[in-house]
Amino acid sequence: MLRGPRRPLVHCLLLLLLLLPGACEHRGAARPREGSEQPGAGGRWPAFQGLKERLSAAGALSARYWALFSCQLWPEDCDKDEDAVAEPPGWNLHLLGQQYLDILTTWYCSFQDCCDSGDCRISNNFTGLEWDLRVRLHGQHVARELVLRTVRGHLETPRPDKALALSFHGWSGTGKNFVARMLAENLYRDGLESDCVKVFIAMLHFPHPKYVELYEERLTGQIRETQQRCRQTLFIFDEAEKLHPGLLEALAPHLERWDPQGLKAESPRTIFIFLSNLGGNIINEVVLNLLKGGQSREDITMEHLEPHFQAEILESTDSGFGRSRLVKESLIDFFVPFLPLEYRHVRLCARDAFLSQELPYTEAALDEIAKMMVYVPKEEQLFSSQGCKSISQRINYFLP
Repeated sequence: MLRGPRRPLVHCLLLLLLLLPGACEHRGAARPREGSEQPGAGGRWPAFQGLKERLSAAGALSARYWALFSCQLWPEDCDKDEDAVAEPPGWNLHLLGQQYLDILTTWYCSFQDCCDSGDCRISNNFTGLEWDLRVRLHGQHVARELVLRTVRGHLETPRPDKALALSFHGWSGTGKNFVARMLAENLYRDGLESDCVKVFIAMLHFPHPKYVELYEERLTGQIRETQQRCRQTLFIFDEAEKLHPGLLEALAPHLERWDPQGLKAESPRTIFIFLSNLGGNIINEVVLNLLKGGQSREDITMEHLEPHFQAEILESTDSGFGRSRLVKESLIDFFVPFLPLEYRHVRLCARDAFLSQELPYTEAALDEIAKMMVYVPKEEQLFSSQGCKSISQRINYFLP
């Protein structure tokens, strides 16, 4: 019934709670009254005797209340034998009080997986995610709406029949990694440090093609172990266009639809995020042509972009990503475009960098930082070639 490693620590805590004033009182034992004998040469023995009685009482009750406590936390392991949790003679549950069990349960659940959601590691703060995407992410209205809708829809679907796979595309510095981090921070209590989140960087974790078979085995093992450990998982692959074709092939089974006959109610919910610069050039080209034609940036939709940058991904000869099963068999659910950032967006990134470090700033300083970036195309000077990358380092030039 009991989970061994938990028992000694919780037993000690129960004993301490039982020793709190008023926690329990043995029948027939007189409590000290005002004006009773003070501790001295002859007064220490009654005090010691009282402590001894209380320790004895606590010991007698510890097994009883351990059973009650463990049944609150792990009902699936609760012993159904009523004799195992029977009250000792002369004792009553109310002597301890439900409040002490509640205090201990709350404390334990602050770092263990016994929350109402079933796992304290999972927060799924969609309000926070929506706020972050709306306030902290600049110039990406298409990505903001698509990411929020698809992620929320997947996690609120009672029994999804496949993992959700999103592929983020655009130039460096446009917010792909930023959004991936927002997802981790709002879906999990410990963000990127959560046991349920794994980040893989192609050239860091899988640098040598000759070891690809070993990488495949390790990657598959890590995905399965994480899914066994967490009922909701997030896997992020940075530099996805540099992943070896063998690794992309190894990922395909994890993105396929599950057999409805074998689908279990407790099947883990999984999200795969791929981050890539593929398609960035064509996204920028389409946006530039639309702006030149008088289109408002905020009116640009997925319909304007999707056919063009998906075609570039499929036709790319520099990467095996577009030729992989993930793309050819439509295992990736949505390709998310990140638009090139303009001068006004860079200013907002600079402002956020000052605010994040609780530093004062001036409008002139924001302008100066924005002007330090390189803008393209050469004639229009419209888009920041690095997006908002390196902005946080540049504010150091303006510190007193």
